[in-house]
Amino acid sequence: MILEQHYLGCLSQASYFLCDPASGEAIVVDPRRDVDLYLERAERHGVRIREVVLTHVHADFVAGHLELQARTGATIRLGAGARADFAFEPLADGEAIELGDVRVVARATPGHTPESICLVVHDLAVSADEPHGVLTGDTLFLGDVGRPDLAASVGASREDLAAELYDSLHRVILPLPDATKVYPGHGAGSACGKALSNETVSTMGEQRRFNYALQPMSREDFVREVTTGLRPAPAYFAHAAATNRAERATLDEALARGLRALTLDDALRLARDEDAQLLDTRDPEDYARSHLAGAIYVGLCGRYASWVGALLDPARPIVILADEDREEESAMRLGRIGFDRVAGFVDDYAHALDDRPDLARATGRVDATELLARERAGERVPLVDVRQCGEWDAGRIPGASHLPLDELTARMDELPTGPYVLQCQGGYRSLIAASLIEAAGKDASPLVDLRGGFAAWLQSGGEPEVPVGAG
Repeated sequence: MILEQHYLGCLSQASYFLCDPASGEAIVVDPRRDVDLYLERAERHGVRIREVVLTHVHADFVAGHLELQARTGATIRLGAGARADFAFEPLADGEAIELGDVRVVARATPGHTPESICLVVHDLAVSADEPHGVLTGDTLFLGDVGRPDLAASVGASREDLAAELYDSLHRVILPLPDATKVYPGHGAGSACGKALSNETVSTMGEQRRFNYALQPMSREDFVREVTTGLRPAPAYFAHAAATNRAERATLDEALARGLRALTLDDALRLARDEDAQLLDTRDPEDYARSHLAGAIYVGLCGRYASWVGALLDPARPIVILADEDREEESAMRLGRIGFDRVAGFVDDYAHALDDRPDLARATGRVDATELLARERAGERVPLVDVRQCGEWDAGRIPGASHLPLDELTARMDELPTGPYVLQCQGGYRSLIAASLIEAAGKDASPLVDLRGGFAAWLQSGGEPEVPVGAG
């Protein structure tokens, strides 16, 4: 048996390639939308991809089931409770997929979504009785469980789904032996849970000991625990879930349609006449030095797709402003979350503003050492911290105010009126915030971005403020 985990760090998402070389057959579980990786693995192992299995209708990324079917003819499989516009074969509770000496048993585990399934994997060459592992999708994470409130769960309350999740864990997951390996669908950074581990593989024994959701408790206490403290789902989740249910264009088709070269005048016309969004995907220093007025910055160097999904509108066209030869990557990674309305990219963007200095803007940046020196000299410059609530609660720069990035657009009237410094953990999100402020028509001249963010401030000798009881 060959079982490979392919982890996509920018979306904290895991997919799985599972095959038996002797039988020459493979399945892919929860594939990303850019599927060349799985085709390369199939060729390397000398197998054909027979089936594509989705553990549920995903809300945080667009899966590559239609892409793999188009490229290989593979059958698409979902849990028996799934509803979709494309043709698929349902997997009933207890139904097995046989790949020579590999047996994959589908188990219905409603809770994160009504149609969720887990896949119990048996390597028959090792043991006919003891499972090798379980692919848990978004039912069980390492250190957490799937949220019961996301957009893929339309039609059921979070409390009802949480109660179903409790039953699924006790009926399917907890009876598995301690040595069973746990292969989750996501890791730390995903919004599909509350407190996911940085690890990507564990065992049932470890999860039984350390996962709060698997500790002995009543159904009522479990429901209360997993429905408390949930932040609002990212804005794009409903769009991604609907896209995953739909009969839609493949990624190749979307890229062929959207990757066309535009002049700067074309981009400005699209922004004016078609309400297109101007998306700058370059490195932070390049953006800060010079960018097109009104462009929103989300760099490829960070959690690009997640922040685009949280802040941009999938219904509006997008014009990509990228480094040369990175336009396709920018569009492909948009496609991973179903943002397919790419209108094109500005050709040779690095020099597009040379003849239009009136359209060029810059964002001021300050190093942590300079900021600390100014503070120690008695200068008090207001700071706006755009990190998430958990980061803020764990420690912050004394005197900073808190305005999470995903709430910034709705709360811009809370920004200081005079000079202020924008700050996040490492300097990525604060530049995104600066671009949002500028694109909203606010006066961006008073703001300065803290290069390196809170981490650089700590390394430079800053003493953080930690709330009483934190940590």
